[in-house]
Amino acid sequence: MAGTKRLFLGRALRSDDLGETLLPKRIALPVFASDPLSSVAYAPGEVLLILSLAGLSAYHNSVWITLAVIVLMVTVVASYRQTVHAYPNGGGAYAVVSANFGRRAGITVGSALLVDYVLTVAVSVSSGIDNLGSAVGFVRGNEVACALVVILLLMLMNMRGVRESGKLFAVPTYAFVVCVLATVLWGAFRGLALGDTMRAPSADFEIVAEQTGLGAAATAFLLLRAFSSGCAALTGVEAISNGVPAFRPPKSRNAAATLAIMGLLASAMFLGIMTLALTSDVHVAEHPAKDLLIDGKPAGAGYQQDPVIAQVGAAVLGNGSFAFIVLAAATALVLFLAANTAYNGFPVLGSILAQDRYLPRQLHTRGDRLAFSNGIVFLTVLAGLLIVAFRANVNQLIQLYIIGVFVSFTFSQSGMVRHWNRLLAEGPDGADRRRMLRARALNGFGAGLCFVVLLIVLVTKFAEGAWVSVVGMATFYALMTRIRRHYDEVADELSVDDTDEHRLDVRASQVHAVVLVSHVHKPTLRALSYAKLLRADSLVALTVAVDPDASAQLKKEWRQRHIDVPLKVLDAPYREITHPVIAYVKQLRKKHPDDVVSVIIPEYVVGHWWETVLHNQSALRLKGRLHLAAGVTVTSVPWQLDSAEAARVRAKRRARLRAQLRAPGAVRRGAAPPRRRP
Repeated sequence: MAGTKRLFLGRALRSDDLGETLLPKRIALPVFASDPLSSVAYAPGEVLLILSLAGLSAYHNSVWITLAVIVLMVTVVASYRQTVHAYPNGGGAYAVVSANFGRRAGITVGSALLVDYVLTVAVSVSSGIDNLGSAVGFVRGNEVACALVVILLLMLMNMRGVRESGKLFAVPTYAFVVCVLATVLWGAFRGLALGDTMRAPSADFEIVAEQTGLGAAATAFLLLRAFSSGCAALTGVEAISNGVPAFRPPKSRNAAATLAIMGLLASAMFLGIMTLALTSDVHVAEHPAKDLLIDGKPAGAGYQQDPVIAQVGAAVLGNGSFAFIVLAAATALVLFLAANTAYNGFPVLGSILAQDRYLPRQLHTRGDRLAFSNGIVFLTVLAGLLIVAFRANVNQLIQLYIIGVFVSFTFSQSGMVRHWNRLLAEGPDGADRRRMLRARALNGFGAGLCFVVLLIVLVTKFAEGAWVSVVGMATFYALMTRIRRHYDEVADELSVDDTDEHRLDVRASQVHAVVLVSHVHKPTLRALSYAKLLRADSLVALTVAVDPDASAQLKKEWRQRHIDVPLKVLDAPYREITHPVIAYVKQLRKKHPDDVVSVIIPEYVVGHWWETVLHNQSALRLKGRLHLAAGVTVTSVPWQLDSAEAARVRAKRRARLRAQLRAPGAVRRGAAPPRRRP
């Protein structure tokens, strides 16, 4: 089992190796920015899909929507650059809002971000499957199974650690950026310099408008809805501010530089793809089977509508060409890896929330590879459930998207305004004051703009499915509030004050020891010997007569060996062990309410995982029930089987080998021997 784990995850890392996992900017960009960079694969299509409801005549509005999305992108990126400098310890929006607006607002933002990260995985993987299906026929019809396989692979890669997963993801992410920019530049060259006419595969299709004769209000609502869909391009921008501690020093400066690079690349690619989509006459519809007309007839259920970026690639590079296949492959890969932004943001945020006692403490623990393994597994499970529930349908999942993003954006930028107000109240002068005033103005503008977008998203997407995100946020909020209340109650209950005795509780007058036995063998004799060492006021061996013949044989052997501990046999008419033992212990407690009952259970220590299924199951059930009984202590007396001893020897040998490999001058397995000096 341990060997299999090492095969998939690699060797365990020491805590003092954490510095080796910090990321340079070239690796941090694909790790934290793959989501906003990859959004150009589906965000342009979402804009055109909504506009198609009013027919081809509405497509000219996509120019203004594209420019509005880019202005918003630049504003949010610039605002978050202020955040990473002001809060370099990570946590992003959650840290900003908690520090400036208090606990409740912080939990609200935390719940919004958690929902957004789960949706990022579901949407990115589903979109990647959708793009892959345009080139690989097998994927069509098996979208859910393929998506689940992809997120399991992402989980395994991220369990290997942030730095190692970043190296794995860097090549596909940079390949996608190069492919998209090369497509945009080549399309611009063909159109401007060569005068070529580029035609998308759907250029000759007609669109049947679902909404005709729209009034001013309906048109405005349609444009706002298209804009809100295009804002999917901003998802993942906040991940860098959450992950500042993962950067190499100087952390804040490197994080801010990575944010700027990400914003520049994402804006350029989004603008380029939208321009080429309009130039090449890409036509898409929300319901292509009936709303797209091919030679005057509906496309029908058999028609598979390719994503906008695939149609742009076919128009510019040639449908089926080698360059087109490379673009399609890079797009599918980066969409799968876009989920990696969430795989790095969700566990870090979960760790911070767990440290603040809003989530289970297990999420704060790093695994063997210094990654937050429990958070990675938790994210995988939640995203998998969403993919199954929505059948990996991008058009349905995308409606759930964005709300959580803009909740965090709005609160975060508002929190930064309060942050600057507090610093300005301290009376700085000169260059510092001017810098703070500029920063406050930028964050204030960003907060206002993000709030407007949030209102637009709520109004235009709520009925389309965004209410599911709101319910998810409310669920996370209630869950985190209840977890924090539980931890606070436990802390209050266990805390020691001046009225408590600062010593062991000695109020009990007597101790009654009960040793559970099933056979006369070595573990039983060891448990009895241990019980005698306790010098309890009373000692009894207890067995349950599930099998009358076996019980009779036990009593006979007990007498033959002259064991000087009384043996009590409990009847078990229903052949069950737990209830008779519990009833006996409760009866003993009722008879001696001020005394302590110590139940001693002999247990096997095994060396293989499968052996745990064969042993100790009754003991586990008993311990689980006895732990709930007041005034009862439970003690396990272990007996190591030969397999456990062999496992211990193997572990000791591996530890010795690892120590030798870590020693100065040691040659690692597979490494070239050191050269000798001539």
